[in-house]
Amino acid sequence: MLENIFWLGHSSVKIKGEKIVYIDPWKLKGSEKADLILISHSHYDHLSPDDVEKIRKPGTVILTTPDSAAKLAGDVRGLKPGEAVTVEGIMVETVPAYNTVRMRSPGVPFHPPGEGWLGFIITIGGKRIYYAGDTDYSPEMKAVRADIAILPVGGTYTMNAEEAAELVNHIRPEAAIPIHWGDIVGSAGDAERFKTLCRAPVEIKPITS
Repeated sequence: MLENIFWLGHSSVKIKGEKIVYIDPWKLKGSEKADLILISHSHYDHLSPDDVEKIRKPGTVILTTPDSAAKLAGDVRGLKPGEAVTVEGIMVETVPAYNTVRMRSPGVPFHPPGEGWLGFIITIGGKRIYYAGDTDYSPEMKAVRADIAILPVGGTYTMNAEEAAELVNHIRPEAAIPIHWGDIVGSAGDAERFKTLCRAPVEIKPITS
């Protein structure tokens, strides 16, 4: 399954199996049509209606937060943390995604827990793939069970490399992929540091279309 996961830059991911799944499509260079689109929250670098339209086709299902759903067209379904749905044979479970230490101003997180923003566990091809979303290392993550973990490592607005590696070393996936670096915040050095600190295999993906 690892070879079927493509990093599209920043936090955008495409999973190709019998169905095509996009997560947080932004600044897309290709336009391969989606069966399922997942959007973690309403910040511009995750919710891009223009990019969604590039890959939406008749029958595409979009799963996202209620605040994001209001900005999209088509078969859009709002989800809250702690829910599970199955679409086209793909199970999607939602996990809370929020900041505990990274603040816009004192006491005001960049990603507040009260917004109900999301990470996802996607079961596809017999594997559980955890996409954490924009988040710090929160208590709920300790219960995650996943074969592949896709985690932000850029710091500033999300976990940094050290915190993401700590999570990997706790949940013990078969493999991990660093994202949320190389655009806006984060560098290749963050991805490399994450790889060094993880006790699971790490694949630093090249950007693909």
